[in-house]
Parts: sequence; structure tokens; C-alpha cells
Amino acid sequence: MKLKIRRNSLNEQETFEQKVMRKHRKLRGKIEIIGRTRIKTTEDLATFYTPGVAYVSSAIRENKELSYEYTGRGNRIAIISDGTRILGLGNIGPYAGMPVMESKALLFKKFGNVDAIPLVLNCRSADDIVAVAKALEPAIGGINIEDIEAPKCFEIVDRLHEKLDIPVFHDDRHGTSVAILAALKNALKYQRKQLRKVKIVINGIGAAGVGTAQLLIAAGATDITMCDRTGILYKGRKENMNDVKAALAEHTNKSMIKGQLQDAARDADVLIGLSTAGAFNARLIKSMKSKPVVFALANPEPEIRYHLAKEAGAEIVATGASNTTNQVNNLLVFPAIFRGALDVGAKKINTAMQLAASDALARSISEKRLSADFIIPNFVNSNMAEITADVACAVAKAAMQTGVSRTKVDLKHMRKNVRSMLKRYSKIERMVARMGDGSLFSGIFGRRE
Repeated sequence: MKLKIRRNSLNEQETFEQKVMRKHRKLRGKIEIIGRTRIKTTEDLATFYTPGVAYVSSAIRENKELSYEYTGRGNRIAIISDGTRILGLGNIGPYAGMPVMESKALLFKKFGNVDAIPLVLNCRSADDIVAVAKALEPAIGGINIEDIEAPKCFEIVDRLHEKLDIPVFHDDRHGTSVAILAALKNALKYQRKQLRKVKIVINGIGAAGVGTAQLLIAAGATDITMCDRTGILYKGRKENMNDVKAALAEHTNKSMIKGQLQDAARDADVLIGLSTAGAFNARLIKSMKSKPVVFALANPEPEIRYHLAKEAGAEIVATGASNTTNQVNNLLVFPAIFRGALDVGAKKINTAMQLAASDALARSISEKRLSADFIIPNFVNSNMAEITADVACAVAKAAMQTGVSRTKVDLKHMRKNVRSMLKRYSKIERMVARMGDGSLFSGIFGRRE
């Protein structure tokens, strides 16, 4: 990148890349574990270690569900990746994938007060990853599968969903689809159109594309056509297929269109890109219906630039980039969904919970504020504590209604709790910032350079 940033302490310029490397080297990790109580006296030690902790362990031995009440398991998840599909970098392996997983853990804490442990695994087979994840169940209340290549990720998530009594969430497949559905609902609301009546084309049949198609169908979409590098997906296609694509072909492209993306996009109302940079062009958009909706969500570069899509006639354009309006960012989703699931001790994150999350996120923008350039909240300019609380409560309510919760909660009390805990964390952030970047303890006892 060519972005230049002036150092505060030195009269010289550094690039954005240099600043990133300097900050990460200084921090040596973006998260840390600190105690929630103090050990100051022998009584403290006896209470929180031996012999006192034996009473707690004995109680849990008799009833393992008590682990949710007497340990941090109910607010702890594992972020699991093998580094095979990291951001826009591809298969870079577990060691290089760790910085991304640490960042994800930081976001879970900041926007959901969820304790997330980043675990990058030095194994590649679905069997091995499932075995490791399953073995972690006594220590955690949920699993977030992150940046594992398709179609392996589908098998892992589905197998864990069946084997475990804790929620298993795939951020690319589930988180992205919830954010897309919320944005699309508001886009169509602005256009006075109905989801079940519009023609939707999805380009990209990876994890995000598959999850989006599945959730849109569950939400009532009836006309979806999917495309990949081979072309349009249709029932009976032989080339470049797998079990997931074959299952999707049964429920999409009911007109049995064949050909390439340009054939699918003709007269479409909505075009959703979850593919690669440059996959869309002005000619493609001009072939769609008048004033179409275009979501170009490839990262780090979209399928088409925002202004080019607008110039080609798109009325509503969304991207994954932070420098344009309508950024579809799953950061709006994954901390809140886990917050809601953990607060009721959910055993699963099911479709009803995802739909509820999407509805709540869409409702966070009032009809009065809705516009072509504002169909989804921006986490920088929005009240994220309020949005997280609303989405989390919607998820918790759906979990209770569908019978996958371990406990019942009062939603008004829960909403107040979520808001206050996020505000408390913001205060801690400000305190650490005053000390300087780094560990809370290193800020007190000396900064690491």
C-alpha cells in the first residue's frame, strides 16, 4: 500500500505496512488472559485453588452441566482454523494464520465480550480437525470455524454439528450470509420489492456463497441462480461438482438455465458477488433489470468498484470495503450471535437463530433513515452496543423458542446486561490506551519494545 503515516516520535514517514509490522511486533499478540479475582491472602489461595477448588470439581463430576455455572466455559469459545483459506491470502498454513485468528479473538471480545481462544491446527484432514474440535468440548461453550478451505469446511461443520452439544458456527458460511440477508432485506425494502419475487444471482459457490444461498432460501427467496468458474450451476451438471453443489442444484435455478455468468445475470434484480476481483463489469450490470442491487463482496478487492457499478446503473451497491458506503461486514454478526447463544447455553446455532439475527440487524436501521447508501449499519458510526444487544437477544429468543437452549433468560435483563458489559469493556480499552499499546500488565510494569 502507498498510504503514508507520520510517526509521532520520529520526524519521518512510515508506510502502512511498516506501521502494521511495528505494532504487531511490539504487542507480540493482541489478546491475553488476566485473572477475574485477586489472590492476596492464604484464604484467597485456598478458595480459588487447593483445597477449595476440589469442592467445585466434585460437584461438576456429578453433573457436568454445572461447568457452565462454575467455570468460564459458558463464555469461552475456540476459533479453529488450519490456515488453508486465510482472507485474500489463500493457503498460508497455521503459523501464518495465527495473526488473523488473534485479530478475530480481539473482535469477539470488543464487540461481544466473548472470550475466544485462537487455535490454529497443524493438521489438514477433516477427520483430524473434527477429532481435535470434539476433544475440546469440556473446555468451551462453542466453536467458530474460520478460514478452512471448501468443501472440507462443510464436512467439518456438519459433522461437528451432529457430534457436539455446543454451537458450531462457520463464519464464512453463516456469519457472512446473515449480514448479506440483512442488507438485502433493507435494499429491497427501500426499492419496495419482495424477496420472494426478485431474481437473484450469486457468483461464487464457496463457503459464503453456499451459506448465503441456503439462508436466502430459508428466508423465502424463490428464484436463485448460482455460478462458479465453470458457469451456471444446474441439476445434472457433471463438471466441477461436489456433494454440496449437487444439493444446492436441487433447490436453485429452477428454470434450468445453462451458460456463464452473463447468461444468468440477464434481467436479474440482484447480483451478489462472493468470488474474485474483477468478476463483474459495466456490461454485465447493464444487462440486469433497471436499477439493480449489486453486492460486490470479494476481499480485498471487489468484483467491481463501487463507483463503476453505480455508473453502470446499479441503484444500490454494497462491498466488503470500509472506504465505501454499505460495507457488508460480518463483524456486525458473529460477536452478537455468539453472545446470544452463550447467554442461553445454546446447544446449536440453527437456521431460526440466524434468521432472527438477520431480522434484528436489518431493523437496526429505521425506515426513515433507510437510503440507497445506507442499508446496513457501519460499525464505526453506529451504536454497536445497542446493535449487539438487539441481535444477541433475538438469537437468544429464537434459541429458547426452538428448544436448543439450556437455560431461560429474561430478555429485558439480558439486553441491559449486554449493553453494560460492552460499555465496561470500552472503559478498559481507554484505560489501556492511556498506558500505551500493549499488555494491561506491561502498561503498569513497563512497556515491551
